[in-house]
This record gives sequence, C-alpha cells and structure tokens, in this order.
Amino acid sequence: MTDTAICDLQDRVCSAANEGRALHIKGGGTKAGRLPAVGGEGLATSGLQGIVDYEPSELVVTARAGLSLKSLQATLTANGQMLGFEPPAYGEAATVGGTVACGLSGPRRPYAGALRDFVLGVRCLNGRGEDLRFGGQVMKNVAGYDIARLMAGAQGTLGVLLEVSFKVLPSPACERTYCQAMTAGEALTRMNALAARPLPLSAAAWLDGTLYIRCSGTEAAVEAAGRELQMDVDDSGASFWERLREQQLAFFVNARSPVWRLSLPSTASQPAVDGSWLIDWGGAQRWLCTDAPATTVQSAAAGVGGYASLQRGDQQGALPELPGALRHLHQRVKQAFDPAGILNPGLLYTEAAC
Repeated sequence: MTDTAICDLQDRVCSAANEGRALHIKGGGTKAGRLPAVGGEGLATSGLQGIVDYEPSELVVTARAGLSLKSLQATLTANGQMLGFEPPAYGEAATVGGTVACGLSGPRRPYAGALRDFVLGVRCLNGRGEDLRFGGQVMKNVAGYDIARLMAGAQGTLGVLLEVSFKVLPSPACERTYCQAMTAGEALTRMNALAARPLPLSAAAWLDGTLYIRCSGTEAAVEAAGRELQMDVDDSGASFWERLREQQLAFFVNARSPVWRLSLPSTASQPAVDGSWLIDWGGAQRWLCTDAPATTVQSAAAGVGGYASLQRGDQQGALPELPGALRHLHQRVKQAFDPAGILNPGLLYTEAAC
C-alpha cells in the first residue's frame, strides 16, 4: 500500500513538472496558520504511514513522512527513548514529514541539538519526480555532502519527504524545573553564565519576570544542580515546558498583535522594540508580540546579529530579505532540486528572492 502511495505521489509530481503546475504539499496541517498561504494543487502525504525500521539498541528510527508525530513518540516512549530536539506539534495531526519540513525544535534545542542535527537520512521526491535517498541509518556518515539535513526547515520547497531516519536519545531518569524572579536582562546574564557551567541543563526561558531552568539526567545530578542553582522548585515545570513548546501559554493564546520569532546570539542584548517579550533557548530564541512595523522588528534583530520572522499576523515584509550571496546560493540549490519551481512556491521566501 505504501509503495502504491509513493508511486501515486511520484506520478503527480512528474505530471505537475511537465505541465508547470504548482503543488502544495500537505501533512497534518497543524502549522498552516503559522506559514504564508500557498496556492497550487494539494499533494497530501497521508498515505505514507508506518515505521520502516527501529532498533532501540541502535538509537535510530526510520519513519514514513505521513506518520503522526504522536504515534512515533509513543513508540519511542515505550522503549524509554525520545526525539532529542523536543519538536512542537501544534496539534494531534502533526506528521513526521511536516515536522522535518518546518524544522522546528523545542526548549531542549540549545542543549541537545536542533532537529537537523538528529536527521540521519531522508527519502524524497524532487521537483522532477525522482525518488532519491540521502544519508543513511548510522550515526556517522561522511560520504559526500550532508544533503539530508537540507530538508530540515526547507518547508517542502526542495522535495516531497517520503521517509526520515532520526537519531534518538534515552529519556532522562529525572527532570526538574527551577524558577526565580528577575528582569529580562538579569535572566539573559544568568542563562549565559549557567550555560558555561557543567550542569545538566535541558531548557532555559524567561517570561513575565520569572526565569525558568530545567535540568535533566540522573536524580543525583539533578539534585546537585538544584543545590548549585539555589532557585525555587517549580512543581508545574513539566506543564510549563509543554505549553511553551506548543505555544499554549497566555503569551501566545492571548496575543492581539503580530507575534515575531527572533533568532539571535544568546548573549545579544534585548532589542529596543516595544511589546511583550518571551525568551527561550537560553536567549537564542526570543518571541515578541508587537504592533511595530516589520521593518522596525527586522532592523532591531539585525542590529544585534540576528533576524526576525513573522509567526502570527499579516504584515508586508514579513519574510526577511536574503543577502546577495545567500540568495544566490538558495537559487542554485532550488534550481538543482526543483528546476520548474512547482514545490510549495512562495512558502520559504518570496519568489523574487528565489
């Protein structure tokens, strides 16, 4: 059945390429409201179901793109393992392929690695309908360019994901969240200082005048970290990180202005833009709810060495302009994978930029 599903997808991609018709790749649709609208004929990956290969002792799992993220995580949890990048789902229907295409990582990202760091291999259809495999199912793969990780965050503009192989991690024996009241500036200083210490950190965030630190590992290591931190224990810690990851905190739910995601150096000072702020990833990811113009937000982010992208709301200039050299590189990669430009056109960047 799955082979038939792949053949059907391949036929549709080939036909669209020959006729110059745009395709809109559809997974579970849980991130649709957070991405620019895409036109074109829908191409659903829901027929790509199941786990292709999983050996818990090898810490590697290969799953088909249409499999729900929830199902994959349930299988890993049953074996005492997890996806180390702690992916946001934004809904029960989130799929493996959509998770990789969006390239999203949760609060654990600065301490365990980003989604792309856990992608070992992919199988995909390019814009010509060719069935390609990149990477593999082993931890070390030094054969050629690391093409598989290009698919992480490409928003489906380079290929239709069919299968993905992930490195997985053992679930920690103990997790505990600590909290302390302080300003945003104080929190940034503390988070960066703690990152340089040999502590079992797995998350660090600041919201509404409170710094939250999560430690994961053996019970002895977590308890020792707590003594060094000298912070209060937050009994609702697990719930806080889940709501942060899934954007269910009041900061997101009650937002009445556009919400921006700023990717910055963790040591960068807080950009001078009026609005409500939430700091995650130990300072490297900052969320801003503001009515400020897009040019103001993006200029402020660039001024401290980062960039900003609109996550909720509708403003002109929401997509950051790519520098000349980077734009040229994007053009060449896109041309190699999708010469007819039929895969999710306009989703990752404006067509003028590509």
